[in-house]
Amino acid sequence: MSVLRPRVSEVAEGVFQLARGGVNAYLIASHDGLVLVDAGLPRTWPLLEQALAAVGARIADIDTVLLTHGHFDHVGMCERLREEHHLVANVHPGDEELTRHPYRYAHESARWPYPVRYPGALPVLDRMIAGGALEVSGVPANPTIVAGHSIPLAGGILPIATPGHTDGHCAFLLEARGILLTGDALVTLDPYTGRTGPCVVARAATAHSSEALRSLDLLADTAARLVLPGHGPVWDDGGVAAAVATARSRGVD
Repeated sequence: MSVLRPRVSEVAEGVFQLARGGVNAYLIASHDGLVLVDAGLPRTWPLLEQALAAVGARIADIDTVLLTHGHFDHVGMCERLREEHHLVANVHPGDEELTRHPYRYAHESARWPYPVRYPGALPVLDRMIAGGALEVSGVPANPTIVAGHSIPLAGGILPIATPGHTDGHCAFLLEARGILLTGDALVTLDPYTGRTGPCVVARAATAHSSEALRSLDLLADTAARLVLPGHGPVWDDGGVAAAVATARSRGVD
């Protein structure tokens, strides 16, 4: 599956997707700073260095790290960023405790039946493990992200509270550009089922699926033209409205 090959892609001008094992982090390079959204798996580190090199920067030049949520596959580089470069990630207060214990997450359904019911997920899970998914350390994070309060970097980054996957999940809208980073509120690859295309992550990793479905409305309200998910390829076919309509029609596994 090509979506699982480690790679760096410039998905919009100055916006780089760092993809490893079906998990995405994003580097945003603009005239007013460097922002890392999510910290992927631990072995995403070389991809981060590659993306920074493309804009003539180094890890020490990163201005801030924003987390959509505190699951293990989104905080994987946080410990190294903190220990080696004194970069402490920022998260919504609702996920502050989760970033300290990223494997202790609420979920509606037992995880173990999913690889049996959905064998198509096995290659995804294997690549996640190869990327360091079982080796993530929890970290302290600054609980500074406030939904609706724009962050003055990259032309304005607006956090949007999208609970359901986790209690403190936030998406991030690049306000000047109509680009929406959805984290795991809406993905185009579900690691637990192998399902592709816009969907909500399975109940094996979602705390409250009914709330996650309601949060899709908040994503649609942004009218974003480009969707950058936490798992899977970017979505630009009809913008976020089309992605949300597809995800809602498919329900939650």
